[in-house]
Amino acid sequence: NPAGTRAYKLYIPSGYHGQALPLVVMLHGGTQSPDDFAAGTRMNLIAEERTCFVVYPAQPSEANAAKCWNWFRPSDQRRGQGEPSLIAGITRQVMRDYSVDPQRVYIGGLSAGAAAAAVMGATYPDVYAAIGVHSGLACGAANDLPSAFTAMRQGDLPTSYGSGDVSTVLGHEAIVPTIVFHGDRDNTVHPHNGDHVIAQKRTTKLQRNVHRGRVPGGHAYTRTIHTDARGRAILEHWEIHGAGHAWSGGSPAGSYTDPRGPDAAREM
Repeated sequence: NPAGTRAYKLYIPSGYHGQALPLVVMLHGGTQSPDDFAAGTRMNLIAEERTCFVVYPAQPSEANAAKCWNWFRPSDQRRGQGEPSLIAGITRQVMRDYSVDPQRVYIGGLSAGAAAAAVMGATYPDVYAAIGVHSGLACGAANDLPSAFTAMRQGDLPTSYGSGDVSTVLGHEAIVPTIVFHGDRDNTVHPHNGDHVIAQKRTTKLQRNVHRGRVPGGHAYTRTIHTDARGRAILEHWEIHGAGHAWSGGSPAGSYTDPRGPDAAREM
C-alpha cells in the first residue's frame, strides 16, 4: 500500500480443509525474524493442536536497524497509515486468501512487537477480537525515540500521553480484551509498562481477582483477571516473578525465551 510492503510467513494447520478458522497475528521483537519468533514461542505447535492460522509479519532492517516495529512514531500509531496499515493489510490479505472467521482474529507480540500489537488493538478494534502484549508498552507510551527510551527504561509516560491523536484513537467504547505478560526483572522494558497497558483499558465496571501460583520447577507469578458483569475475563495481567525480557515458557530454539514458564503462548 502507500506505506510500503512487508513480507510475512503464514502457518497453515494440517486440519485446514476450507472451513473458517481463527487467525493469530504474531509480531516479533527487535533483532528477531518470523522463523525465530515461531520457534521461540512454539505458537505453530499450538496452532496445529487448536487448528488455527498464525501469520508472522516481518520487519526488515531497512525499516528499523534493529528490526523493531516503530511503535513510538506518531506516523506508526494511526489507523490507515504507516506500519499499522501494513500489519492490518497483511491480516486482511490472509483473510481474503484463506477461510478465516472474522470474529476470531487476534494479534500479539513481544517487546517492540507487543507495543505494536497494543497500537493495533487501539487503531483497528474492528479487526482484532483480542490482543496479547508480552514485555511491551501501551499505545501512545512514546511519541519519538527519546520518549521511547524513557518509557522503556523508567516506565514513565510522556507528558503528552492521553492528549492529541492517540487519545482520539483510544476513545472507543468497547474494550478490546487484552492479556499482558511481563517479567518483574525486565531490564529492557520496565515492568510498569505492563501496568500502563491494563490501566489504559480498565474501567470501574470491571471486577478484579488476583491469583498467585508457581510453575513446578519454574517461576512464581501473580495473575490478575478483570471480569465484566457477566463474568467474562476482559483484561488479564501475568506478572512473572524473577523473569527478565523474554517470552515466558518459550523454547530455547528461539531468541529471548525463558523456558521456566508460565506458558504465555498457551495462555494467550
